[in-house]
Amino acid sequence: MREYDISVIKGDGIGPEIVREAVKVLETAGKKFGFHLDLTDIYLGGASIDKFGVPLTEETVETAKKSDAVLMGSIGGDAKTSPWYRLEPSKRPEAGLLGIRKALGLFANLRPAWLYDELKSACPLKEEAADKGFDLLIMRELTGGLYFGKRQTLVQDGQLVATDTLTYSESEIRRIAVKAFDIARKRRNKVTLVDKANVLDSSRLWRKVTSEVAEGYPDVTYSWMLVDNCAMQLVRDPSQFDVVLTENMFGDILSDEASMITGSIGMLPSASLNETKFGLYEPSHGSAPDIAGKDIANPLATILSAAMLLRYSLDEDEAADAVEEAVRKVLKDGYRTGDIYTEGTTKVGTRQMGDLVAERV
Repeated sequence: MREYDISVIKGDGIGPEIVREAVKVLETAGKKFGFHLDLTDIYLGGASIDKFGVPLTEETVETAKKSDAVLMGSIGGDAKTSPWYRLEPSKRPEAGLLGIRKALGLFANLRPAWLYDELKSACPLKEEAADKGFDLLIMRELTGGLYFGKRQTLVQDGQLVATDTLTYSESEIRRIAVKAFDIARKRRNKVTLVDKANVLDSSRLWRKVTSEVAEGYPDVTYSWMLVDNCAMQLVRDPSQFDVVLTENMFGDILSDEASMITGSIGMLPSASLNETKFGLYEPSHGSAPDIAGKDIANPLATILSAAMLLRYSLDEDEAADAVEEAVRKVLKDGYRTGDIYTEGTTKVGTRQMGDLVAERV
């Protein structure tokens, strides 16, 4: 039997509830497809502050590094009421998340967006676009670009002048381009590079390097698109996209746009990968402390994050397919948590939704 070491960060707010259901589904998949998961709990964010006084410990980092992947719930709390947010910024929950991403070298952020037939009524797109459906993946470079470049604000000629520097190296671009083409081979063999090469030198370098990488993947269709056009195309016809590869700031904006056309962020998983198969997998939504412990949170984004873990870190594609199909079956059978409930469907809680998915794996 295949054995995998998985670190589990239950997180804050609804994190422990939704992670519990994702683990339930993973263990069910393991029994069916012939692998075993050795699970180790580690701490991050608010839970780490409560236990150790800091949002991230060296022990958490070292344990995560020794594992095959990390499954994580949501991090953080209510900024207005939580004592965590009376601490200085470097000691708040989100600082732990940034710290572990850096420590683990997680440079590639994967944000899928797809539309289930059963949730089309929540899609804000025109009916003809929604009827076509879509299944796309935005791959965002996570550790470079404008957000990490040199910045300064100074006085020049009697007025404040602010400067932010957008810098990318050839190696930073090449490593995520390779990752994009490898992942495209697990999907529909299509990569679209999104840039602003008509204006920016950095984008022209992205286009040059990615075009070179594309030559090594003759089975993958490669094209490029300007970012302003991509923003329009996502709301006009998202079905044209498979893997969308882009730099940090463009990816930040486009992935949020893509999340909204699905109709519910509570359904969206995410992954952050390094240069190996290692990744950290988490839902795209927040910790929702106001509903924590009430058995009403939607666990599907975390369950789908677990499916990504199976696919991209463990190469258990068959099991990943089964988990994703189980989610589709549950929705087709009319079961909904409160955030996606509509009249005529059956409302269920967090635990029951996890049970229903596990039964269908």
